Amino acid sequence: MYKIDSIQTLKEPSFVKPILINYSAKGISRKWEAVVTHDSVAVLLWHREKDSFVLVKQLRATVLNKNPNNGMMYELCAGIVDKNKGLAEIAREEVLEECGYNIPVESLKKISSFYTSVGISGTFQTLYYAICDGSMKVNEGGGLDEEDIEVVYVPTKEAKEFMFDESYQKTTGVMMAFYWFFDNQHSL
Repeated sequence: MYKIDSIQTLKEPSFVKPILINYSAKGISRKWEAVVTHDSVAVLLWHREKDSFVLVKQLRATVLNKNPNNGMMYELCAGIVDKNKGLAEIAREEVLEECGYNIPVESLKKISSFYTSVGISGTFQTLYYAICDGSMKVNEGGGLDEEDIEVVYVPTKEAKEFMFDESYQKTTGVMMAFYWFFDNQHSL
């Protein structure tokens, strides 16, 4: 069972920095409260033998704060860009850490880059696609010690239904990536 115990204002945050942006638009001075965050990478991982997408399911405290009954989210494997490495290498490391698959960096195909959370942070995310199979599985995944990540397989034939089944709390990235897959699978 998960629950919010308390909420407090951060004095010295580790991963985000609250800011006030003073700017001008059409000659009018304006202000906007925002948060500076790390950019990120995400990976749509498709398992050839299982004919399934590989997602992660994890607790998100922000979602639990909005929905005290369920803070669990279905997401693409993803991570922040906080290392001095190429984006594809960071994406490969995240797949290994969260899902347990050792994907060669050269097999990651860039889908696109875009801004997310534009109302609060304007984070820039780069989305990749990769195919995996059982021979690439080297550990159980699950993320770092402070993370509680479950690897979930969504069969390709059930993915369109999954996208719009609101009983599965998911990110827009999952839906966008699935759309990309179904629009491009003929070329795979």
